[in-house]
Amino acid sequence: MVIGAITLLVALPGSWTTPDGVRWFNRLRRPRWLTFESAIPFIWTVIFICGAWSAYIVWENDPGSTKTWLLMGLYLLLEVATVAYTPVMFRLRSLKVGTSIGGTGFVVSVILAVLVFPISIWALVLLLPYLIWSPIGTYTTWDMIRLNREA
Repeated sequence: MVIGAITLLVALPGSWTTPDGVRWFNRLRRPRWLTFESAIPFIWTVIFICGAWSAYIVWENDPGSTKTWLLMGLYLLLEVATVAYTPVMFRLRSLKVGTSIGGTGFVVSVILAVLVFPISIWALVLLLPYLIWSPIGTYTTWDMIRLNREA
């Protein structure tokens, strides 16, 4: 319950966007192949649930140990980086910043996956949606730079 509550609390600031930032982003051109944009909120909801479940499995494996607390810190860092993407990119109106934040999240997720693997294969499997989707989202943002040179 605590892991789920923390996940929800950390995710809430991700919705802190300004109307100007939203308008800026909505005016940007998208790649032609981006036909699934309406599914992105659902995709991220599934990813957050899987991430919290993965953290729960790791916690239950060795609750309260120093190693487990450090891993919980990495899970938290991953979520903070993920949640920061939208409000920071919108506020700064910079696709380059969004790409950097997305890339950072992917690197953290790879490190976390490597560290979680010896603890629980299921905790690793639950990180796969992030590991698969994060590069897609980051690539999409990067590709949007090409289409929106001014952004």
